[in-house]
Amino acid sequence: MSKTRLALIFGGQSSEHEVSCVSGATVAGVLDREKYDITFIGITKDGHWILVENEDEIADRRWESDIINSPRAFISPDTDKSLVIKRGDSFEVRNIDVAFPVLHGLFGEDGTIQGLFELAHIPYVGCGHLASAITMDKFFTKIIADSIGVEQAEFVGVRAYEIKGSGMDDVVARIEAERQYPMFVKPSCAGSSKGITKAHNREELIAGLKLAAENDSKILVEESINGREIECAVFGYGDNTFATGVGEIVAAAEFYDFDAKYNNDDSETIVDPKIPDSKRDEIRDKAVKIFKACDGFGFSRVDFFIEEGTDRVVFNEINTIPGHTAISMYPMLMKAAGYEMGEYVDKLIEMSYERHEY
Repeated sequence: MSKTRLALIFGGQSSEHEVSCVSGATVAGVLDREKYDITFIGITKDGHWILVENEDEIADRRWESDIINSPRAFISPDTDKSLVIKRGDSFEVRNIDVAFPVLHGLFGEDGTIQGLFELAHIPYVGCGHLASAITMDKFFTKIIADSIGVEQAEFVGVRAYEIKGSGMDDVVARIEAERQYPMFVKPSCAGSSKGITKAHNREELIAGLKLAAENDSKILVEESINGREIECAVFGYGDNTFATGVGEIVAAAEFYDFDAKYNNDDSETIVDPKIPDSKRDEIRDKAVKIFKACDGFGFSRVDFFIEEGTDRVVFNEINTIPGHTAISMYPMLMKAAGYEMGEYVDKLIEMSYERHEY
C-alpha cells in the first residue's frame, strides 16, 4: 500500500511564527511514517517557502539559519497537485495528496493559504477558506455570534485610519461614550493575544489603539469581563461535530496575553476545572453552535468567560488552528476526552478527503 504524500506547513508571516514552528514539530512527531511520506515546508517571516530536510530543526527554527542557500518548496496553484522544489537552478516536482497547515494567525489561519489549496484542488486539514477568514476576524465573528443569539462582550469597532492625526480625539470620545473603563483593545485579526492591551484610562486607551493599529487595520474595543477563562475543543463537521470537556486558563498576568501564555511559567492550564455541570454543558453547546454557524470543519478551540458574580457565559473567540505546544489546551482536552494526538491527527487527515468529495 502506497503512503499518503503529505505536505506539513509551519512558521508563517504572522506574529505567531515561533509558536507555529513548535506546533508543527509536535504534529510532525505523531505522524505515522508507515502511513505518510512527509514533505516539511517552513514559511519564513518574510514569506519565503523553505524545504526543511531535517525534522529536528523545526521547533528551534534552525531551518531558518541559512535562508539564502536553503532549497525552496512551494505549492503550485495548478490542479496537478504539485509541490515545486527549487535547488539552485534545478527544479523537482513532487505530487502531494494532502496539505496540513499548522500556521497560526495571518496568512495561515485566515483563509489565504486555504484558498491556494482550493485552487490546486488539494485536500487540506482544518476549516475552509470562508470559515477561516470569518473566524480570524474578531469583528465578523461577533456579527455571526450576534446572529445566533450567543452572548458576548459588548464592543466598539474602529478603523486604523480613523485614529490618525486629530481623528484620535473623535475616536476616543466615541469609545468613552459607549464603554466604561477598564476596556480591552484588540487588533481584529491578530492571534495569540498579540497587540492586545487593557486600558484603565484615556492615556492607556490611546496607547492601546496605536499598538493595535500596528497589528491590524481593524480594531475592537471591548467591555472588560471579570471572570474565569474557559476553553473548549470542538472536533468534526456537520452532524458529526462534538465538543470535549472544558479547560480553564489561570493567567499569571492581569490577562492572558502572549507573554503570560508562552513566557510566564506561573500561568496554568487546568483540564476539567470545578464549574457547575450546567455551565459546562452550556459552554459545550455554544461552542458547537458557533463552530457550525461559522461553517467550521475539522477542529477548533472556542473560548469563553464565566463572569464573576453573575455566572454568565460570555463568548470570547474561536481559533481554527489551535496551538499544539506543550502548554496548549486543545490536545489536553482531546486527550481527556479519550483521543490521543496521533489518533485525532489521522482522523483530521481522513476528513480532509471527505470534504474534498463535495
